[in-house]
Amino acid sequence: ERDFVAAARLSGSGDRRIMLIHILPNALTPVLVSATLGIAGAILVESSLSFLGLGVQPPDPSWGNMLMEGKDVLEIAPWLSLYPGLAILITVLGYNLLGESLRDTLDPRLKK
Repeated sequence: ERDFVAAARLSGSGDRRIMLIHILPNALTPVLVSATLGIAGAILVESSLSFLGLGVQPPDPSWGNMLMEGKDVLEIAPWLSLYPGLAILITVLGYNLLGESLRDTLDPRLKK
């Protein structure tokens, strides 16, 4: 129903060519961007639940568990909470920037 599909049909392209050349690039970009942003969201959810005690339990390593254990000694050793918090920040920011750069690079509507 899209204009680019109708134009491809009028130019004589077959169904397979339309799917591979026109539809797949337009559908793949949102899936990749959504996946990278979903990974960032999953990291935030997991660390939040672990911080609250509802996620990964304390013998297993988790950034949320590290934050939870570091909050009790925040006045004495602030780095116990600072470094896991920075690791969460850098990782989530990295995945968000990766998703945005993938969108800018792969989106056929933004190419000129």
